[in-house]
Amino acid sequence: MIARIWHGWTTLENASVYENLLRTEVFPSIEGKNVKGYKKISLLKRIHKDEVEFITIMLFDNIQSVKEFAGEDYEKSYVPAKARAILSRHDEKVQHYEIINEINYNL
Repeated sequence: MIARIWHGWTTLENASVYENLLRTEVFPSIEGKNVKGYKKISLLKRIHKDEVEFITIMLFDNIQSVKEFAGEDYEKSYVPAKARAILSRHDEKVQHYEIINEINYNL
């Protein structure tokens, strides 16, 4: 399993607008690609003093599934134009990690 991790930041004022864009347009668009091996996307949010940090973690079966989603230059971030307009900064490259162990404690 591969985790694809990306960071983006907004102003405090744009945080709810950005979160809404992700939920109503960006994430449904990703789901609509029907990429074989794509499992899910998680959204994390942390409020700082002057900005809000968002992290997305996408899970894929393998690196081939990541390439099907992102193309051969799969380390390049996927940030639609509407999202770029709201973000104050973001990672241009994503990080990919192999998940080597998971424990489910039935929480």
